[in-house]
Amino acid sequence: MPTESGSCSTARQAKQKRKSHSLSIRRTNSSEQERTGLPREMLEGQDSKLPSSVRSTLLELFGQIEREFENLYIENLELRREIDTLNERLAAEGQTIDGAELSKGQLKTKASHSTSQLSQKLKTTYKASTSKIVSSFKTTTSRAICQLVKEYIGHRDGIWDVSVARTQPVVLGTASADHTALLWSIETGKCLVKYSGHVGSVNSIKFHPSEQLALTASGDQTSHIWRYMVQLPTPQPIADTSQQISGEDEVEFSDKDEPDVDGDVSSDCPTIRVPLTSLKSHQGVVIAADWLVGGKQAVTASWDRTANLYDVETSELVHSLTGHDQELTHCCTHPNQRLVVTSSRDTTFRLWDFRDPSIHSVNVFQGHTDTVTSAVFTVGDNVVSGSDDRTVKVWDLKNMRSPIATIRTDSAINRINVCVGQKIIALPHDNRQVRLFDMSGVRLARLPRSNRQGHRRMVCCSAWSEDHPICNLFTCGFDRQAIGWNINIPALLQEK
Repeated sequence: MPTESGSCSTARQAKQKRKSHSLSIRRTNSSEQERTGLPREMLEGQDSKLPSSVRSTLLELFGQIEREFENLYIENLELRREIDTLNERLAAEGQTIDGAELSKGQLKTKASHSTSQLSQKLKTTYKASTSKIVSSFKTTTSRAICQLVKEYIGHRDGIWDVSVARTQPVVLGTASADHTALLWSIETGKCLVKYSGHVGSVNSIKFHPSEQLALTASGDQTSHIWRYMVQLPTPQPIADTSQQISGEDEVEFSDKDEPDVDGDVSSDCPTIRVPLTSLKSHQGVVIAADWLVGGKQAVTASWDRTANLYDVETSELVHSLTGHDQELTHCCTHPNQRLVVTSSRDTTFRLWDFRDPSIHSVNVFQGHTDTVTSAVFTVGDNVVSGSDDRTVKVWDLKNMRSPIATIRTDSAINRINVCVGQKIIALPHDNRQVRLFDMSGVRLARLPRSNRQGHRRMVCCSAWSEDHPICNLFTCGFDRQAIGWNINIPALLQEK
């Protein structure tokens, strides 16, 4: 009976303390404006070069931080009182149990276990609250640095690849599972040209380094080279999408939540149905293709486990590159040297050197534990590889034994792209996210996603266009749309 009476008394005291704690929080919330009013007036009265909207946002964020930490402090004090009460109750129970000897070790173990649970609750509460504050602050900052500018909607199926022309006029190219490749006006989002010469999924598109030629790879076991001529429409003013973002940065979409396409958007633009050249030698799906420096040769990668090097003018097969144990997933060429890198499901990527016409050396890079989805060249002697093992690795071509940097993520990584001038890596993920990292593995930003913008399904590819004044990063996904982003790179690097 004394034990029950003590427990009831303790429970009543804890209930009263929780009630007073609740009233304390209400009083705290009710007087927030009184407390924050003076600092806000003082700050607003000071001279500042910041725009008023930015200052207002910062003041609001700092106010939220103050309120969150005050609530954490109050809850911390309450949890400590509960811990003390629990210890007192356990000590009392250990002395009053009928004739039972409770060893100090058992009592200590029981008290320690209960205290540990409450301590863990305190840590979890603290981490969750502070994480929310930091996430809110980072989200606002990322939105100011990474802004959605234009959506390119018109394909009837998922988009596997996106590329930007390297010659004038600068257009955007997309390759889709709907058997077509489309060229777009970057500024207006209008479809300019439709290529329908393939009879299978178009898996990649790359533009010639100096001519208006496009190279596409397809599931019909061929690669096509075709010429295009476009006239860019008059650009319209770009709407400011930064104010249209929902307050929730993370919103779950169903697979059916895809852009609505009213009719065939590409039906009004000119259609090219016959290629200039068709490259035929593979016995399986051609998953990727690229131009070698100079544009006189092209390389293709296939599910038949080989990569082929072709002469563009004659369409003849120059070399068949063998050695991978499983299907190839990607190929990429060096912008200034006759080097090719191929990726494969065998967890490796290979570097092929054609600088010496008499010697074609190959180096094998091992370091991933799952499919290497892509490997691309950067400035100097570096290669960046991405994998389904959720890592990205930066390699030095002079030292192939181990990567010089490793980026670990929470989702499989698809076709990566590197902003060569600023050395920024864009990582498109299976989980619909796109993240930006520097070459040393430091995370710089994440492209905003909400219920109004961003990709709704897997992001398949990314492509930088460093010199374009409006959009300098493009992404595409299996939600049938490509997106043009404006990344404020100086602000991004300054924030780092």
